[in-house]
Amino acid sequence: MLTRNCLSLLLWVLFDGGLLTPLHPQPQQTLGGPRENVPVPGSRSSGQRVKRGWVWNQFFVLEEYMGSEPQYVGKLHSDLDKGVGTVKYTLSGDGAGTVFTIDETTGDIHAIRSLDREEKPFYTLRAQAVDVDTKKPLEPESEFIIKVQDINDNEPKFLDGPYVASVPEMSPVGAYVLQVKATDADDPTYGNSARVVYSILQGQPYFSIDPKTGVIRTALPNMDREVKEQYQVLIQAKDMGGQLGGLAGTTTVNITLTDVNDNPPRFPKSIFHLKVPESSRVGSAIGRIRAVDPDFGKNAEIEYNIVPGDGGNLFDITTDDNTQEGVIKLKKPLDFETKKAYTFKVEASNLHLDHRFHSVGPFKDTATVKINVLDMDEPPVFSKPMYTMEVYEDTPVGTIIGAVTAQDLDAGSSSVRYFIDWKNDVDSYFTIDATEGTIATNELLDRESTAQYNFSILASKVSNPLLTSKVNVIINVLDVNEFPPEISVPYETSVCENAKPGQVIQTVTAADKDLSPAGQRFSFRLSAEASNKPNFTVHDYRIIVVLYVALRRQKKKDTLMTSKEDIRDNVIHYDDEGGGEEDTQAFDIGALRNPKVIEDNKMRRDIKPETLRFPRQRPPVEDNTDIRDFINQRLQENDVDPTAPPYDSLATYAYEGNGSVAESLSSIDSITTEADQDYDYLSDWGPRFKILADMFGEESYNPDKVT
Repeated sequence: MLTRNCLSLLLWVLFDGGLLTPLHPQPQQTLGGPRENVPVPGSRSSGQRVKRGWVWNQFFVLEEYMGSEPQYVGKLHSDLDKGVGTVKYTLSGDGAGTVFTIDETTGDIHAIRSLDREEKPFYTLRAQAVDVDTKKPLEPESEFIIKVQDINDNEPKFLDGPYVASVPEMSPVGAYVLQVKATDADDPTYGNSARVVYSILQGQPYFSIDPKTGVIRTALPNMDREVKEQYQVLIQAKDMGGQLGGLAGTTTVNITLTDVNDNPPRFPKSIFHLKVPESSRVGSAIGRIRAVDPDFGKNAEIEYNIVPGDGGNLFDITTDDNTQEGVIKLKKPLDFETKKAYTFKVEASNLHLDHRFHSVGPFKDTATVKINVLDMDEPPVFSKPMYTMEVYEDTPVGTIIGAVTAQDLDAGSSSVRYFIDWKNDVDSYFTIDATEGTIATNELLDRESTAQYNFSILASKVSNPLLTSKVNVIINVLDVNEFPPEISVPYETSVCENAKPGQVIQTVTAADKDLSPAGQRFSFRLSAEASNKPNFTVHDYRIIVVLYVALRRQKKKDTLMTSKEDIRDNVIHYDDEGGGEEDTQAFDIGALRNPKVIEDNKMRRDIKPETLRFPRQRPPVEDNTDIRDFINQRLQENDVDPTAPPYDSLATYAYEGNGSVAESLSSIDSITTEADQDYDYLSDWGPRFKILADMFGEESYNPDKVT
């Protein structure tokens, strides 16, 4: 091959005045050019064509030559060299003397060391022929190239390997994973040394690779992360198009299946048992349960809820974000003596669902939680949240005024002892029986000094004195009437001589240091000295007394209403005074002489009849009674009433309803007599009308009577 290269690069053709012709049609290079004005032996005249000394193509040298002798590259020769030793050949440029050497006499070029195309693919050198004697150039210096011929001495390499990739689990076949790339340092323009083909050595049947592009894809459907999460795939790249004898390089690709929410949470057991002390604080965590979700990250986040129903209203459940456990907390206090066990259901569900897996089923699960309440040694419990007692002042020392009661509700039922929680000297006014819980006075009490006592009582268990309860006791001191009332206004007053009977001349008030439960009430009377002079009297208005002129009230008795101002309810009145004794038509004088006439119940039409009070029965009227029927009943009642007046008057038939205790207060419905009007019935209307009854009622003077 070396001989062929040399022959193809350099062929001497000797003609008379001839040329060096290259073997291949490539640009010709000559060591010397036209030798103008240079006398060269055997040369033609200057007008003739100049003969070129030597021509060659670029030289080639095989890389990685391992022979024992220097590798022959080619030969330089000038046509001026007659073979008699008068021409000397020199070499300069890349690698001259270190990589390449030249025989000065023959012009043979050799490579003295192994060359690597991947390190330096070609060398540029310069050659020249000089006269041995004169040292002058025989030809101009010429440049040529020695190219290193490539051999397949480099395997493909994955410069970015090893690789890390991921793909979601449950991906379909052909899902893209990663693209790998191998590079070959050999010459891609020469042969197949740099043509790479990819293949999988390890990782089948899960993944596949495109032999030309190096794209890795999934090869199996429904790969489950929960079954196998990590895969290590071994990829090979081989040059020479994958043919036998090609060089190969490998790399690894670590593929991880990423998680999708394709698994619901599941409780590892159907029942969870918890034991909780009854003394657990409200809001504290009393237990943990956990549902298992094989998914990862947010796909494994779980929300816990208590299923509504009996037993779960005392508890709450939250999710621990770090452990995904359900933390059960107490919402209300527990009491072993009231209820010893609770049962409820808890539901665990995923927060982030994937619609692709809805067909798998509901992404939730339920379990039963049973909580047993543990009995704890608790302090006694008082029967009331607080106690209120009453005692009269000046009660003898040692008098029992009440008792408190506390009970041990624990299963052991220990006895209870009572103590006063001493804080100040006030507590010393009372003592308590340690066993019975009765409270007694320890000193005389004075309401005017302290009206109320407030202190605490402790109850402790005999079996465990450190367990105590406290309750407040309020004792109200009741008043005893031990102070007389005192007049609180001046004792002197004055009155005009022309004061009218009933005129108020002084208001007197009194005060008492005592305090009655219903408030202070006093009764007032005239002194014995004033009783002999009945010109004044007193009237009691609650706590206030009014002194007024008490000359006997004289009421003018009119048979008929004569004053135009006293209209009352009548519309028309007559001033008919009669004709005296001689008027026998209008008045029967015999009636005055014979009292029996009155007993005949003879109706007189000329005077207003005497008072004849008949009980008037008011028919019950229902809410839905027809008003017309009511008016007819009232009309008939007035028609048959023997006390109906003979003169024109106004009769009212308006429906006022029922249920009034005092009935109607209208004077139209009242009966008028010649006697004084009787207001004593006002006393029957209750205490609110007592003052009116006292003021307008008929009174008979009695100095000893309290009014």
